[in-house]
Amino acid sequence: MIHLTKGHMDSPTLFTKLANGLTVHLKEIHTAPLISHWVWYRVGSRNEVPGKTGLSHWVEHLQFKGTPRFPPSVLDKAISREGGVWNAFTYLDWTTYYETLPADRIGLALELEADRMINSVFDPAMVEAERTVILSELEGNENEPLFQLGRAVQQASFQHHPYRNEVIGNREDLLQITLEDLVQHYRQYYVPNNALIAIAGDFRLEEMLQRVREVYESLPAGEIPPRNIPVEPSPSGEKRLEVHGPGETAYIQVAYRALPAAHPDFAVLMVIDSLLSGPASLNMFGGGGISNKTSRLYRALVEKELAVGVGGGVQATIDPFLFEITITLPPVYHPDQTLRAFDEQIVRLMETPVTSKEIQRAIKQARALFAYGSENITNQAFWLGYAEMFDHYDWFVHYLDRLSQVTPMDVQRVAQQVLTPQGRVVGFYLPEGNLPGGAP
Repeated sequence: MIHLTKGHMDSPTLFTKLANGLTVHLKEIHTAPLISHWVWYRVGSRNEVPGKTGLSHWVEHLQFKGTPRFPPSVLDKAISREGGVWNAFTYLDWTTYYETLPADRIGLALELEADRMINSVFDPAMVEAERTVILSELEGNENEPLFQLGRAVQQASFQHHPYRNEVIGNREDLLQITLEDLVQHYRQYYVPNNALIAIAGDFRLEEMLQRVREVYESLPAGEIPPRNIPVEPSPSGEKRLEVHGPGETAYIQVAYRALPAAHPDFAVLMVIDSLLSGPASLNMFGGGGISNKTSRLYRALVEKELAVGVGGGVQATIDPFLFEITITLPPVYHPDQTLRAFDEQIVRLMETPVTSKEIQRAIKQARALFAYGSENITNQAFWLGYAEMFDHYDWFVHYLDRLSQVTPMDVQRVAQQVLTPQGRVVGFYLPEGNLPGGAP
């Protein structure tokens, strides 16, 4: 069935599903002679089991090693020769690949993605080379204090759910994963009925749909493994942890169990984020920056010299993930004092209604950041697929309206629900050899 409608900013959109189960979303945008093509697979670290973490990210890397038709030496040159850009991302719930090209060259993206959906080469030598690359990437991450702290907090926040694992995977698993594991993962999840094609740009809907059919509809559907995701129990008490490592800077990270993106109060949580630490972009691909100097935590911590920086954020996910706030401590630091000041602001938000002026400013900032991350053709194509990974495209279309409807009472109610002391993990990163007398 084909569904035609007017989409975001009154652009004509088309939603359909091909005979092999491939979901197709198209949007006409004639502001520039460009087309952005994204293919989304409903697979990420959420679909991995202990012992096999990092599979999705590793398969993404191997997708750039070519097919018999498009050898690796050809891929980059082909895209750049046509004046395009391309990339890929793996996250908790999904893996995605995109190409943005001049409108008259988009056939290359269609042919390339359809080919590597079923014909990617898993050469043993390339698999081993990529193992080395990913282990090196992980080692580089582990030299970063915030990666170490974030990983520890994330693992402590979940007992059973695969959201506890980093997307890159655990070192022990990366050393043990085999070529057969990678091929099986690819064959199971890289099938049309587990994918969504999102294309936005300078084309006519019916013409583009015909091109998509010609390239993709002959690809065979597959049997997708059952998604037996463990149910995570509600947090039963606050957890605290310390991470010690190199560097000169200390950090605090506080993580609360967030709401899933499809929850009716998710927009309220985004306003809370804007109020506390400044708005965060939901568009992981890109979006403008907005100062957080009017946020409550900036005023209470940075201006009072209890911190040199504060930032937070929540991601749009299928299941409840984390609302995280990270505090960068000054050279002479006392984490317990900073955490007390932080907690005072959390209690204030839970007990005292926000003023109309403050909530309107927070909503305005959150709306502006969302708009910055939605404005160009590549970002429009991004949202055309991304929203479907955790809900439906209507989520994106109506998100700004939901933000505008958030009230002070909504903020207080959701803050009392989410920002509970018994439902959080507090992590401290303390640089070795520079421990303060006031460390917890």
